[in-house]
This record gives sequence, C-alpha cells and structure tokens, in this order.
Amino acid sequence: MKNKALKRLIYGLSVLLTSLPCFSFAIINPVKHDTVTAGYKLKTVVIDAGHGTRPNGSHSGASGSYSTESNVTLAIALKLQKAIEKDIPDLRVVMTRTSEADVGLKTRSEIANSNKGDLFISIHCNSLSDRRVREVVGHKRGKAIYKSYSVPDRSGKGVLFLVYGFHRSEEEQEALRENLFEEKDNSEQQNVLDDPASIIAINAFKAKYRKQSIHFANMLNTEFTEGDGRRSDGVKEQGVLVLCHSAMPAVLVETGFINNHEEEDYLNSEAGQDAIVATIVRALGSYKAEVEQVSQ
Repeated sequence: MKNKALKRLIYGLSVLLTSLPCFSFAIINPVKHDTVTAGYKLKTVVIDAGHGTRPNGSHSGASGSYSTESNVTLAIALKLQKAIEKDIPDLRVVMTRTSEADVGLKTRSEIANSNKGDLFISIHCNSLSDRRVREVVGHKRGKAIYKSYSVPDRSGKGVLFLVYGFHRSEEEQEALRENLFEEKDNSEQQNVLDDPASIIAINAFKAKYRKQSIHFANMLNTEFTEGDGRRSDGVKEQGVLVLCHSAMPAVLVETGFINNHEEEDYLNSEAGQDAIVATIVRALGSYKAEVEQVSQ
C-alpha cells in the first residue's frame, strides 16, 4: 500500500478487530461475547444531554406539566459525569453541553469524534403524542354527529434504548471516513477512499460499532429492568442523526416519559435521577470491564 493513511487505517482495523470483543447480536435479545483479547482500553466516554434552550428562550424536546426534557437531561448528564469520574476514575468524560444552551446535532457528533470517544451515551426523556378521540355530540335525522379532538396520552412508562438503523448507514460511513483519515490533502484522501481495501476497512468498523452499540444497549436494558425494576420498551433501532454521525458505539437512553405525571415526578426527583445515574454507571462499568478483559 502506497498511501500512509490507508496503511494506518488497515493497521488500526487489525488492532481493533483483535483487541475488542466480538459480539453476536439481535435487536432486543441479550447478546454474549465470544472472544476478548488484551490490549484495548475504554478511555473516553461522551455524555450527551439531549436538547437544550434555544437563543429565543424556548426549549427543544418534550415537556411535562412543569418541567422540560432539556433541563432534566442536563441535570442527569451532569450527575452522570460526576458519578463516572468518582466510580470509574480512569475513564475520561467528555460532555457535549454543560449549560442550558442548545447544541446543534452536528456539533454534538463533532465533539464526540474530535475527542476520539470510545462510547457515546445520549440522555433523553420520552413522550407520547396526543391521541385523537371521537365521540357522539348529537343526532340529526336519526344519524349520529361526531366530534374529534386531541387529548394528552399520558400512558407511557419506562425506559427505551435506541441504536442507529441501517437506513442511515451512509451517513455513519461518512462520519467514519472523516474520523479515520488525518491527511489534509483532499486528493490523497479521495484516492484512499476509492481503494477497495479502504472501503472494506470502513465497513468492518461500521459493523463492529453497530454490534457494540446493541450489546451495550442490552446491558443497559438489563440493569434498568433487573437491577432497578423499571419497565422497558427494550432496544430498538431508529434513524437518530446524532448516533449515526458519531464514529463510535452509540446508544440513546430514553430515561422515562416526561408527559406522564408519575414519571415526570420521578425524573425530576433527586432519588429518581440518582437511580438512573447509578444504573447507567453499573452498566458502563460492566461494559468497560468486559471489553478490557484479558483472555486466558
């Protein structure tokens, strides 16, 4: 291979494929690893507090009866940062936002990629759309007259975990390209990207990161349901831009339904936030120990 970038990419791929655990997976069902090799360290985790406050003062994201998703996610993310630094001190924590100000989705991914994150965790609150109700309001000539209107659907409860879907794989591939090549010479980089070996390497990274995303999401799901007794809608794939643009394993955590009065109280309480943080830290500690395990 004549190109230095391609050499580094192929070398990096060989290291990754031999130093990270290989997982078989299926959405929702827990997965088991089959090989682990010494050498890899989980060094940097990126914590993303979803949404934020726009310049005009409005909040992006969902709202409850007295709180907003942007404020709840920031509170949980800041507590999560402190908990990781305390309980897993050798793990560097990078935050995509530490204030109320909103941060663009592309900027969040750029922060994660520029800091060479090994894992991306995005914190969110869920919410259900209003449901349509149709009822009889009278009769005319023997026929019922109906009226339709919207009412809040507050039936949602529990956690949900999202990983990026295959339908955004091209965007994720572009993020990997930008993150894996360091050359500033665009013509040289394009020659590398057109090389079949380079394409194979990028696809291998993409497959590896997807498997790890699903595996970590399942670990979170297990901790929340079995360790914390929370109801869960499981692990699902969705075209979440911030996940597929982050060139690393990435999971979005829906911590609860903010438009459910009971859940909103839980999400805003010290006890609820502490429980959510502790559960994520347990899963993160287990995941880190697993990928760093030395094979016998």
